[in-house]
Amino acid sequence: MTDPKRASGAPIPNSASAASTSALVGSASHLSTPSARRRILSAYWILGLCNNYGYVIMLSAATTILDSSFLPDAQKIPGPRECNELSTGAILLADILPSLFIKFISPFFPLWIHTRMSAVIVLNLAGFVLVAMAQQLWVVLTGVVCMSIASGLGEVSLLAYTAFFKDKTVITMWSSGTGGAGVLGAASFLLLKLVLSPRDTLLVMTVVPFIMALTFWVLMVHPRLDSADDEPVASGEKPVIVKVHDDVPVSATRASFVDKLRDVPPLLKYIVPLTLVYFFEYFINQGLYELIHYPTLPGVTHAYEVFQVVYQVGVFISRSSGSYIHIQKIWILSALQGVNVIYFTLEAIYGFSSSAWVVAAMVLLEGLLGGGAYVNTYFYISKEVAPEKREFSMAMSSVGDAIGISASAIAAIAVHNKLCELPLY
Repeated sequence: MTDPKRASGAPIPNSASAASTSALVGSASHLSTPSARRRILSAYWILGLCNNYGYVIMLSAATTILDSSFLPDAQKIPGPRECNELSTGAILLADILPSLFIKFISPFFPLWIHTRMSAVIVLNLAGFVLVAMAQQLWVVLTGVVCMSIASGLGEVSLLAYTAFFKDKTVITMWSSGTGGAGVLGAASFLLLKLVLSPRDTLLVMTVVPFIMALTFWVLMVHPRLDSADDEPVASGEKPVIVKVHDDVPVSATRASFVDKLRDVPPLLKYIVPLTLVYFFEYFINQGLYELIHYPTLPGVTHAYEVFQVVYQVGVFISRSSGSYIHIQKIWILSALQGVNVIYFTLEAIYGFSSSAWVVAAMVLLEGLLGGGAYVNTYFYISKEVAPEKREFSMAMSSVGDAIGISASAIAAIAVHNKLCELPLY
């Protein structure tokens, strides 16, 4: 009879590696207690929240940051639509391009999770402080770039880290936490700005990186990995062995750069639909929201801020649904998000809905589609990809949303400038 492990292509450990795996498995029992499980799931939710919080704040504050009341050298485009000279798409570009670069390169380096998380926290703090204290646009953009690098590095690293936990609920908790960041980030900025200046609001939010540090190093229960061989090897130098027990890797990948490149094409079925969903989604958010004008709440200067909160509610709901609703065909969500682009473009030009409530309902749907695509992509990677390739696959697939968002930011800036020349509906 054929050995099922050999038939599936899984590596067969030698006696030394088997002994090492046995020791690690015994030490991994500390992850399976009820108390440890609660701590791990809670930590992943909070880490998702903290990791994406600053990213959301920069997008929610985009119209405020680019206004002359915040930056003395900010300019308006003459015309009936009261457009800032610089589109919120510019903030989106600064908030996503560095993240995209980090997501592309970091899967090809060793995980080194504690070192990476130290960098994430320092950059997160620097981002808030730089934007809060800025008097010039280049300082604002530098702060946004710091936040972008922190968010991208945190996401790619913590998603890869989920490969070492047997309980895949950690993926849902991470996704839910990132969705929660959207709601709490957009809502907290909206509410705090009613009682504090925008600069003071951003300084108050510097508490978030400290919460992230306490969560990762105090609350989290970490797997005990075999780190004796955590350096990559040259392609063909020797067989790359990832120790696996009970469908969970207990050692980090040692695959070479070339070997990892070979693993990218099979991931395109996950990356491409996610890219399309996020291209459509952020084209709407940063290219069209600010051009839709309806009366809003007292103290709220623009419908943009309200739509950001509604959108994030939709994202939170769908990103939290990973344990209950599974959608394998992500391309369906991509197509529906494309339909949303048509609706919001016509709404920005003609204002045909005649009600902020109708627009808000479509904004909620947009968030539901985007969050659903995110959580289901990583759920199916965790189920369908071989354990020894899971760490790299989770990390590499995260470029999908970053590629889509980056492309949408470029498109949003061009469309913004064209639409601002049109008469107000």
